[in-house]
Amino acid sequence: MALKQFRPLTPSQRFTNLNRPEGLAKKRPERGLTQAKNKTGGRNCYGRLTSRHRGGGHKQLYRIIDFRRDILDVPAKVQAIEYDPNRTAHIALLAYANGEKRYILAPNGLKVGDSIVTSNKATTNDYLTGNNFPLEIIPPATKLHAVELLPGRGAQMGRTAGTSVELVAIENGQAQLKMPSGEIRLVNAKCRATIGEVGNGDHNNQSLGKAGRSRWLGKRPHVRGMAMNPVDHPNGGGQGKSKGGGGRQQLVSPWGQLAKGFPTRRRSKVSSSLILTRHNGRPPRGKK
Repeated sequence: MALKQFRPLTPSQRFTNLNRPEGLAKKRPERGLTQAKNKTGGRNCYGRLTSRHRGGGHKQLYRIIDFRRDILDVPAKVQAIEYDPNRTAHIALLAYANGEKRYILAPNGLKVGDSIVTSNKATTNDYLTGNNFPLEIIPPATKLHAVELLPGRGAQMGRTAGTSVELVAIENGQAQLKMPSGEIRLVNAKCRATIGEVGNGDHNNQSLGKAGRSRWLGKRPHVRGMAMNPVDHPNGGGQGKSKGGGGRQQLVSPWGQLAKGFPTRRRSKVSSSLILTRHNGRPPRGKK
């Protein structure tokens, strides 16, 4: 089991439920596929706080992930499945037959020793977990991940742990994809995608158990606006959830932006024409 429960020998262990998958490599990451990662603490180049609740945390190395999958028709063998502190998914270290090494997102079911390939052509028996093909040659109803938005740009969709994108159909050079949210959108059929769903699906089910474990991850405390004073937040003030000073008015951000159900997507976005059905089952605004 990936989720590990603890005996409540301390107060924090009573609520701790951690994701501890088996089979992860205990070695250091591949030196040539890592680079330094500087922390900002949520500050911009002027030293001003632009992203709240960030700071501290353990030092991390950034793993360079191959989202393009541009080594074609060269078989690769999985050498290790590794932890990546920069994302929810695990990563797989590939050793290609030409001697090159790359990191990719580890799909569910991929094991050490498996062989995968990236190609522009395929037969019926080639649609195996981890293989990468253009959408135009993948059969409909296949579960995919690491899908490109534009050909050659690299994977941008379906990259978080436990997620997958379903290929609905291909018509007129456009592939219809059903996103995890339920949204159905069009993508160029020449875009590449990887077969299978992203692994580490239990990531979302873990409970950190104590505030300190969030601090190790670089997350600072998050204070609710309703618990603040009126001078600090629009939702602050009042005695509990009062009807006057605080709690019963419209929930907003600290800067007054509506926070519940208010659409923030720009109507002028070019990609709106590629969305057939929104996540709520309705067509995009302006469409019938």
